[in-house]
Amino acid sequence: MLSALCGANDRNLNFLEQYLGVPVVCRGNEVSVLSADDEVCKKFQHVVDKAVNSSEIKSENSSEYIESLISTINVSDKQDISSGCIHIPRGIRSVYPKNPHQLEFIHSIRNNDISFGLGAAGTGKTYLAVACALQMLMSRQVRKIVFTRPVVEAGESLGFLPGDLVQKITPYLRPLYDSIELLMPFELIRQMEESNMIEVAPLAYMRGRTLHNAVVILDEAQNTTREQMKMFLTRMGEGSKLIVTGDPSQSDISSAKNSGLVHAANLLSKIRGIGIVRFSSEDVVRHSLVQKIITAYDKE
Repeated sequence: MLSALCGANDRNLNFLEQYLGVPVVCRGNEVSVLSADDEVCKKFQHVVDKAVNSSEIKSENSSEYIESLISTINVSDKQDISSGCIHIPRGIRSVYPKNPHQLEFIHSIRNNDISFGLGAAGTGKTYLAVACALQMLMSRQVRKIVFTRPVVEAGESLGFLPGDLVQKITPYLRPLYDSIELLMPFELIRQMEESNMIEVAPLAYMRGRTLHNAVVILDEAQNTTREQMKMFLTRMGEGSKLIVTGDPSQSDISSAKNSGLVHAANLLSKIRGIGIVRFSSEDVVRHSLVQKIITAYDKE
C-alpha cells in the first residue's frame, strides 16, 4: 500500500509536493508533510485518506488516481472522483477526471442520452467522450461507436478527395483516433474497425440515418450550422447516446451567430435527458503553457 501511495520513483509524492507547495517525505512506513500550516495538513490528510480507502490506489493507474484526487480536491464528498473513473474492458488504462468539470461531464454522459461539452482546446472533452464511448462499447451497452464531424475545410464535399470514404474523412478525425490509440491496443482497434464496431462518417453523410444502440460522437461541433445540428440530434434511435463536443471560440463558419453548437446548448439546456457542461480555461489539462495562452487570448 505504501509503495502504491508513493508511486514509481515517488511520482505521487512529487504530485503532492507540487500541489501543496511543501516537502512530502516517506520515512520508514510513514508518509508525512513538512508543514505546520493547518490548511496544508488538512489537504494532505484528505488526499491520503481518500487514497488508502480506495481500491484504485492498488491498480496500475495509481498515479493517475492520485493526480485526479489532487485536481478535484475541492469536489465535495458526495461527488467522490472514483465515481467518475472510466474502466475500459481490455483497455490500456483507466481514465480519471482531473477537475470538477471533467467529473461533471462524465456523469452527464452516463446519466443523459444527449450530452454537450463546450470549452477551450485541451480541456479533455474529446478524450473523455471517447473513453466513455469505449467503455460502453466494450461492456456491450451499445453495439457500435460512430465518430463524425463537419468537414468545413473541404466545403462538406469529399467527392474530389482521393480514396474511399474512410480515407477521405480519417484525417479530419485524427484527434478522435489519437484518443482511441491512448486507450486501446492497436490490434483491437483494427479488429473493431473491420467488424464495423467503430465507424467514421462526415456529418453531411448522416442525413436520413437513424442510429440504434450506438454512441455517436460529434466533434468540432462549433463548425455546425443550426440546420446541421438539428439534423444530427434527430438521428438518435433506441438505445443510443449522442455526445457533442466543441470550442465556441474556434468556429470556422462565416457567422458565429449561426453556430449550431451555441444555439443548441442554449435552446435545449432545460430539457430533461440533455446535459450541458461548460469548461473554462482553468480546466485545461495539456501543457501548463496552453492554459496561459488561452487565458491571454481570452483577455485580448
